[in-house]
Amino acid sequence: MPATQIRTRRWKTVALATSTVLAALAIPTMTATPAGATTTAYDATYYKNAVGKTGTTLKSSLHTIISSQTKISYSAVWDALKVTDQDPNNSSNVILLYSGVSRSKTLNGGDVGDWNREHTWAKSHGDFGEVTGPGTDLHHLRPCDVQVNSTRGNLDFDNGGSTVTNGGGSTVDSDSFAPRAADRGDVARMILYMAVRYEGDDGFADLEPNEKVGNGSNPYMGKLAVLKAWSEADPPSAFEEKRNQVIYDTYQHNRNPFIDHPEWVEAIW
Repeated sequence: MPATQIRTRRWKTVALATSTVLAALAIPTMTATPAGATTTAYDATYYKNAVGKTGTTLKSSLHTIISSQTKISYSAVWDALKVTDQDPNNSSNVILLYSGVSRSKTLNGGDVGDWNREHTWAKSHGDFGEVTGPGTDLHHLRPCDVQVNSTRGNLDFDNGGSTVTNGGGSTVDSDSFAPRAADRGDVARMILYMAVRYEGDDGFADLEPNEKVGNGSNPYMGKLAVLKAWSEADPPSAFEEKRNQVIYDTYQHNRNPFIDHPEWVEAIW
């Protein structure tokens, strides 16, 4: 075989091997973000069995951790929300979910102009109603304008829709609801908390996020991809962090891990 042909084949072999290595280096690693990417004051204690884990292992560890909680009655939720959602600029008011309106604590009820108890994870999605447990869990219960709450109903979460009257920029269509931008991350982290806390091992439904809307009475809530994007775009606020702390210190004595570690959303899902 001529020497020039041998040299050509050797060059092609070396070039192919080199290009393969360079391509491999250029492809980003597809593993989940390490669960210990950030730290909190609770990592060495409350979260010690979760830090460093990812995927289903992390989800399982967090479920065990946050399932240890004190449960309150549905009637007790009224007074609890007056503390957890107190307006930092007016101690006589609460801040309403979806609209962002500051309203008197005394206007809790069911009439127009009142605020009531919004189940962010709609109670029909898993049929848990107002029972002590998922029906009274403060980590997803928020004060909300009566009419805005009615507009949201039991809809799944997704982008798009028409502007909700007095909804602060929230939108709605026939099968989904989108909170105002300032509440989207809050909603996402509440939904994902519920999916980790309620895994079907305590007599309640196994709550899970999915990529659908129109989930109805099924124990699912969508859309997961949208919720993940909302959590990323709207990181935990000081109000959300304080709320998490009050629930932990005063009421349920458990935490929403996605407020403490928002990167755990991507680490699990």
